[in-house]
Formats: sequence, structure tokens, C-alpha cells
Amino acid sequence: MPIIKVEDIAYGRLRSPDLELQEEFLTEFGMVRVERTNDALYMRGTDPDQFLHVTHKADEPSWVGFAYNAASEEDLEIISKAPGASGIENMDEPGGGKRVRLTEPNGYQVEVVYGQAKHDPIPVRFQKLNMGPESENRAGELMRIDTGKSRVKRIGHGVMGATNLKETVAWFRETLGFIGTDDVYAGVEDNLMGSFSRCDQGENYVDHHVFFCIQSDRAGLNHFSYEVADVDDVFTGHEHLKNLDKYEHMWGLGRHILGSQIFDYWSDPWGRVHEHWSDSDRLNVANGSNLISAEEGLGSQWGEPAPQKFIDRIVA
Repeated sequence: MPIIKVEDIAYGRLRSPDLELQEEFLTEFGMVRVERTNDALYMRGTDPDQFLHVTHKADEPSWVGFAYNAASEEDLEIISKAPGASGIENMDEPGGGKRVRLTEPNGYQVEVVYGQAKHDPIPVRFQKLNMGPESENRAGELMRIDTGKSRVKRIGHGVMGATNLKETVAWFRETLGFIGTDDVYAGVEDNLMGSFSRCDQGENYVDHHVFFCIQSDRAGLNHFSYEVADVDDVFTGHEHLKNLDKYEHMWGLGRHILGSQIFDYWSDPWGRVHEHWSDSDRLNVANGSNLISAEEGLGSQWGEPAPQKFIDRIVA
């Protein structure tokens, strides 16, 4: 039995030498500032979550870790007794709340949070699609999409490289209650090279994965992943960032096989990858888990295969 079962990912934390440059990238990526001090930057999406991206001012860029939402304050009390846990702390950050900090097997911080205040959602115009058997969803209404930068809704998942994949995945599943979605192998079935995990919310449906871990010769962040308003937002965001001609494009456009998201990946000024996506598979506990080969699972249903620079991008 896991110690607790978290509900979802809450945010990711980075360190950067220039908060103004970090905010500029995240704004063009489609986020909205909550607060910026001399020491930290907090960014939100259009959903009510207090923030979904935190950057701390530091001389050198680095990744701090991931945070996840507890189901209750009682779960915070339970996880605070886990080996190496910090105890329950009051959060001195926008929206308040409480948290427990832990350290995963590669040395990165994992926060479990509860009780943060919510924002009012930011209104987003949405148009239905006339497709297939639903060819009159938008009858009599012209399609005129929002152009420019994407409209980030929420954080969907985080991906990291680990020097010991099986140990790392076991820690996340045993500590936070994740369940396996797809374990990916190369060559022979016991040679795992990646593992997708999702939250266990019983019969309730959740994203295909909240955490993907890659076997690597070094540990660190591969990417943060954010859902945007709709499929058009992935494309308009791509055009917006491409036309700026100041950020590195990493991969996309395409549609994943595992998870099925339509995706696009960009790097911030210090090489940390951020993903836009729309239209994820949604699963519950009845869907079980799969063992699948890398050749079968890690390609795209359409779009180019992952470039080597994306595969190798692990940032400590």
C-alpha cells in the first residue's frame, strides 16, 4: 500500500539567474504572472490553481523539483511521518497553504501541498469543432480562433531522468500512490528505459501520466508539461514562439502514441524544456498498465520522431 495517494501535480520549481528573462519566456509561452519579488517568480494559467511554475533567483540555473496536491490535510500529516520528510510547514508564498518536503532517490525535492487559495479562472473563448458525426456543433457560427501566444490552462506532468529508473519509479509509486500506465523497454522486456505513471483516483479519470521517468546516465529534469486551451492553441503558440525567433524549438508539432497528446516543445533561455499539449488520453484504475517496446510506444502517430537533442536533454 502507498503512504498516500496524491490528486495531481501542482507545480515545478526552477532556479534562474535572471527573473526578468524567465518571466519574459513564460509570458510568451502563455502563462500569467502572479507575483515577482527580488527572489522569486510565480506564474499561473487560466485555471484557478494559485501558481503552476516557480522560479527562484540564483547565480546558476538548476532544477529544484516537482510538487503534488494532497487530497487532505490528514494526508499531509501521514506523509510528514515518512522517512526523511520535513514535517508540515506553512507556505510563505502566494496563496498560502501547507506542505511537506521529501527527497526522491536522485536527490531532488518533492513537495506535497494542501490548502492553497484558488484564483478566479481567467475567461477563455472556446469554439466547438464541426467534425465527423458532430458536423453541426458550430452551426451558423464562423470559426475565428485566437491567434498569438498559447493560453496555458494547467500543469499536466513532469518528466525526469534518473540513474536508477526502477528505484525512482518505485519510490514515487510507494510514496505518492502513483500507478503504472506504460513501462517501456528496449530490446528485452526486463530492460526498462522509461516508465509512465498516473495518479490513482479510483474510478475517476485522470491524465495518462502525471510522471514519466527515463533511465539516464545522469539525473535531472527533461521537461515540464502544460495543457493549453485547445488544439488550435498548440499551433498558434508554435507560430508565436517561432516568429519571435529567440527561443530554441525542441520537438513538434506531433501527436504522441503514449498519452495521445498533440504536442510542441520549447526551451527556456537556460535549456529547460517546456511542453504545450492538448487532448490527452484519460484513464482510471480499471485501465490497468502495459509493458510496451520503445519502438512501438515512443514514436508519434503523426509528426517527426523525437530529435536526439530532446532525448538527451537532462538538466540538473
